[in-house]
Amino acid sequence: MSGDLTLALAALGGVVLVGVVAHGAWQARRADPKKAVTADSRFEPREPVMGGAEDATPDALPAGSRSDARSAGASAASPGRDELTIDGAPSRQQLRRSMPRVDALIDVIVPMTLEAPVTGDAVLSHLPGSRRAGSKPFFIEGLNADNGEWEAPVAGQRYGELQAGLQLANRSGALNEIEYSEFVQKLEVFADAVGAMADFPDMLDVAARARELDAFAGEHDAQMSVQLRARSAAWSVGYVVQQASRHGFVPGVLPGRLVLPSAEEGAPPVLTLTFDSQAALSDDPGAAALRELALGFDVSQTDAAASPFAAWHASAIALSQDLDADVVDDRGQPLTSAGFTFIDGELVRLYEALQARDLAAGSPAARRLFS
Repeated sequence: MSGDLTLALAALGGVVLVGVVAHGAWQARRADPKKAVTADSRFEPREPVMGGAEDATPDALPAGSRSDARSAGASAASPGRDELTIDGAPSRQQLRRSMPRVDALIDVIVPMTLEAPVTGDAVLSHLPGSRRAGSKPFFIEGLNADNGEWEAPVAGQRYGELQAGLQLANRSGALNEIEYSEFVQKLEVFADAVGAMADFPDMLDVAARARELDAFAGEHDAQMSVQLRARSAAWSVGYVVQQASRHGFVPGVLPGRLVLPSAEEGAPPVLTLTFDSQAALSDDPGAAALRELALGFDVSQTDAAASPFAAWHASAIALSQDLDADVVDDRGQPLTSAGFTFIDGELVRLYEALQARDLAAGSPAARRLFS
């Protein structure tokens, strides 16, 4: 009898041991990040880059810049060619974006009088190598002698007048005296080379205008962001890309960045979805575990007609369901429907203030100012 009991206990111990091993294996599988249905693979960026270096919108801002979180839920928003699938997002229209133009709203304009018309070829050959003064871009335009339109210099055309525009402010701050002096030096060299006389505005007046514009921009700059945090299992990079692609997101230029493209060609994206860039660069992206994503949009860079808030809200809900994630604000607090409604109301007032200054969100001038 005792022998039978010993065998029974031994058998029971074996069953318990198998159960413990199986439970451990199950727990280990649960700890692994969720993987895409197909094997993870490196993906090529499909986020188009803005037209030129002078016209580019930075993907990230320096720490401490004035745009660091200036509204409820505030914190960061380049185009592609796929249809948008989130409710409230615009349909694809393939609208071409024009190049930056000198604009009295945000530029100090310097007229350059010519003794005689000059060719576009001559203008282009003498343009400064870098059309930046410190952190501020500047642009040179010519008055086309044939059609009477101001335009960026073009080879083969003739120009009866020239002008330059130096940006007064951007997210790096207001134009300062050192930057203005650098601009004057560069433009004087250019003007001498093409036989022009430049009429520079007074530095103190320019600096005062720059500070006033910078103050307005600082009070009306907002970048909305929510966090998506995993409730249980972490995600692999491939799994995040696969789930996000179902809602119109495509790979961005930078590692750890997906974008919901704009309907306007050359425009910033409607939304960005970002995660740890080190995970994206991992030798084995399928093994890298992600537990948090940031979903955001840049208010002043995105045309209100593109319905960025509606796309942001809908994407947050859809992705949280697909990824089994919580939607939280920058303090880690759950963001409810009431919270989204409050933010929507604040955005309406912000859009109105920008419009009243002729700097409507998504306009060329606003994109330059808030860059």
